[in-house]
Amino acid sequence: MKIISAADVARTAPYRDLVEALRQGFRDDIASPVRHHHEVGPTSTYLLMPAWSKDFVGLKTVMLKTDNAAKGLPTIQANYLLVDAATGETVAVIDGTELTRRRTAAASALAADYLARKEASMLVLVGAGALASHFVRAHATVRPIKRVRIYNRTREKAEAVAQGLSGEFDIQAIDDLEAAVGEADIVSCVTTSTRPIVMGRWLKPGTHLDLAGAYKPPMRETDGDAVARARVFVDTREGAGAEAGDLLQARDEGKFRMEDVVGELADLCRGKLKGRTSPDEITLFKSCGTAIEDLAAAIMINARS
Repeated sequence: MKIISAADVARTAPYRDLVEALRQGFRDDIASPVRHHHEVGPTSTYLLMPAWSKDFVGLKTVMLKTDNAAKGLPTIQANYLLVDAATGETVAVIDGTELTRRRTAAASALAADYLARKEASMLVLVGAGALASHFVRAHATVRPIKRVRIYNRTREKAEAVAQGLSGEFDIQAIDDLEAAVGEADIVSCVTTSTRPIVMGRWLKPGTHLDLAGAYKPPMRETDGDAVARARVFVDTREGAGAEAGDLLQARDEGKFRMEDVVGELADLCRGKLKGRTSPDEITLFKSCGTAIEDLAAAIMINARS
């Protein structure tokens, strides 16, 4: 049995390769029920995420600790168990925290590869937590990202992320989010907000909106107008129907119907649906996370370790 560390995950899962592994994973026959979601404390959410294919069975366990930032610890703590489907033998135990960060960013980049304009070069990132640098680098593998603007409730954190990426991009921390969103080609949100941060009226024609943070129905990163203006795609309909706060709250406000979700990542990856259909349309991808992504990533990481 292999023990695959966070450093091993980073070494074996460069973003572009991971995007392609996820693309293939959504084309393959991988079964994935809706994840088990348990509130085990006022600041603790425990997730169990199983998936299986003809060759492998996988299980990710995740603890989301919203109070960890104050302790200087990651919000996400996870592990991944990969099992040989033919024998039941445990093949590998993989650091799930690094796997989760990378596959989450890669899933958004995969969606952007279908939904963002080909020439998209300016990215606005909302949120400066552990996922931030992963999202910038992942999006830059599928689109020619040159300018990056980062907004965060605590400016110092945005400045720290900008400093870490300063050698790779024209990147700055900002205070005026409205102005930045008005210029952006891609707006990517990676927060745990329970109120709208990005407003629909700010979005220019042709913007791609990537919502990868808020992971429970009471959470949201956009207002209902942003959802109403967009062609909406999700990683899975089942997951979105259970957890996508941005969509569910827009529905409850009468600005969206869940039946109006255009499609899933699998539909795009299998060529069943076209992504962007015009230069001026606004597109939206709501990521809730699916164990399909974890298993596809784990299989690739295991093969390279």
